[in-house]
Amino acid sequence: MDLSGAWRVSPADDELRRSGIGIDVDEAGWTEMQVPSHWRSHAAFADFDGPLLYRRAFDHVVPAEGERLFVVLNGVFSQADVWLDGAYLGDPEGYFSTHSFDVTSLMRLGAEHVLAVEVTSHRQSGTAKRSITGAFDDPSSAGTWNPGGLWRPVRIERTGPVRIDRCRVLCRDANDKRAHLRITARLDSDSSRTARITTLVDGVALAQHQQPLAGGINEVAWNLDVSAPELWWPWTMGEQPLSDVTVEISIDGEVSDRHSVRTGLREVTLQDWTISVNGERLFAKGVLAGPARLALADASPAELRADMELAREAGLDLVRMYRHIGRPESYAAADELGLLVWQDFPLYGGYARSVRRQAVSQVRDAVDLLGHHPSIVLWCGHDSPEPSIRGQQLPGWNKSILDHWVKRAFERADDSRPVVAHSGVAPHLPQLDGTDSHLSFGWGRGGERDLPGFAATLPRMVRWVTGFGAPSLPDEAVFASPRQWPLLDWDHLAMEHGFQRELFDQYVPPASYATFDAWRQASQYYQATLLRHQIETLRRLKYRPTGGFCFASLADATPRISSSVLDHERRPKPAFQAVIDACRPVIVVADRLPDQVQPGDTLGLDVHIISDVHRMLEAVDCTATLRWPGGSHIWQWQGDTPPDSCVRVGTIQFVVPDAPGDLWLDLAIVHGDEVATNRYETSISRGA
Repeated sequence: MDLSGAWRVSPADDELRRSGIGIDVDEAGWTEMQVPSHWRSHAAFADFDGPLLYRRAFDHVVPAEGERLFVVLNGVFSQADVWLDGAYLGDPEGYFSTHSFDVTSLMRLGAEHVLAVEVTSHRQSGTAKRSITGAFDDPSSAGTWNPGGLWRPVRIERTGPVRIDRCRVLCRDANDKRAHLRITARLDSDSSRTARITTLVDGVALAQHQQPLAGGINEVAWNLDVSAPELWWPWTMGEQPLSDVTVEISIDGEVSDRHSVRTGLREVTLQDWTISVNGERLFAKGVLAGPARLALADASPAELRADMELAREAGLDLVRMYRHIGRPESYAAADELGLLVWQDFPLYGGYARSVRRQAVSQVRDAVDLLGHHPSIVLWCGHDSPEPSIRGQQLPGWNKSILDHWVKRAFERADDSRPVVAHSGVAPHLPQLDGTDSHLSFGWGRGGERDLPGFAATLPRMVRWVTGFGAPSLPDEAVFASPRQWPLLDWDHLAMEHGFQRELFDQYVPPASYATFDAWRQASQYYQATLLRHQIETLRRLKYRPTGGFCFASLADATPRISSSVLDHERRPKPAFQAVIDACRPVIVVADRLPDQVQPGDTLGLDVHIISDVHRMLEAVDCTATLRWPGGSHIWQWQGDTPPDSCVRVGTIQFVVPDAPGDLWLDLAIVHGDEVATNRYETSISRGA
């Protein structure tokens, strides 16, 4: 029975906790609110921080002998207390977790019932947060938003004597001859009995066994082999066949409960920060993806799928679900579209010591919820546990203890995927290898041209680069009140829309532009230029040592001045096209020209072809054309490009002519009907 729809709500206090949870309550003055939703989506609670008491009256048939009934909360943001007919059921915590309560005895007392749920969502900041809410408590992306509420459906679930409380389906390894599934179920039995467990794949029963059960919770695990499987691949490497795996629990020949998931059969590994799928390595071109909306409940399934389609349209292989666990529709879309998912556990920054037990519990919830998705290739325990370089060098509770517990919990729950304890921790001791690097050259660290030199000096730091980019203003920036230029409300833009005043003053200073449009266009050009050249640099370092990257970021959840390449309405900024061009399967690149050159300067520029396709490209023609006012010169090469490689094809050497004006370097490669081009430009200054 789905309890979605109209509920009655009222701000909670001690008096209401005593008088507002039973069946006979005067609801005059209570507000009607739809569930699922976030309370701030309702006009009456637009600035409310909770707690809020929800009530829903309903009629239900009294359960028959042998039937059991459960209240199931699919998503509470982020803590709650739950009552049925005034009887206390429990205190669930965890915004993405599913929480269930056996209410069979209470439901047998009559047909009329009231479910009451008090929901609490504390806004958190600082280094001692106490709730695991990740991106939703990040002021840089969430502002002052509070996502509290019953944000996923609530239902009454009917089963037989044995209920499947949880069921985890993992593909541990796979090849063209056999796929090995590991299935773990938590079975809730009303008494000691023997059950028959049947496992079906696409409707065909592949395994059956008898299982003795004790009364209460039973943890049961078994293996299943699938012969001659159709393997699931990323979209750039193959097809994405999916299979339905169903577990049925039968008592005396009658099905008591069943659980089904859609999964793909594949094997993933991570070696030296290079992902391999089914034994084939992949240079992962990725992007950070925050919540599709801050009011995540309000996002439609079509919107969630569209974000994955836009990532694929940009030529990306991987989406990092950044600092949050999203809606199920996002992962189903990634499975179907062949996108890989780097899944963050929603820990960001510093936490109080009391969070450790909840973190371990919610890790298990995350694997139960998402483990069957073939798209998920990596679990990451904690993003930026220590924001400063000095903090990364020293032991700390978050990095050294909490993250160790989280990593170990993931490894115990899921041995089919790699686990990274944390993101953004630099290597510094012989025994500490470090993780991915958060490099922000051109926005907070040096200049946007500094990445190649840094990579040559510290190659370990570019094994996997995450979060690089620069903010820009969207085309539709009414929220900034552009007519007031230059007297904008800078403080409001910083608090609610992500504006970073000090960094903009350093890289794209508003004071340098006469109009708002000029400043906006300059920010967009800077963002596009930075992303294009830094992606090209990382692709040229393919496997030597870079295994992939995730730039920041895909799309905004609200109107913002951010690093996203799509605004909150999914309108592209110029950087989106820059990413498409830099992430094509085959590109040709050269060392970058200086910002300005002098007549007589001698330059040598290496030219590389980078191919992400997994087949040989034979007899590729490569042409480099240098043009300046009044002249040009052409270089040509021909040869084979190996599969999945970066090949240096030659060096352009020239003396800058005495011809003040623009200097262009045009690159082109031709392979059959396929053509790839690139252009670099600079200016020749006048001689002394």
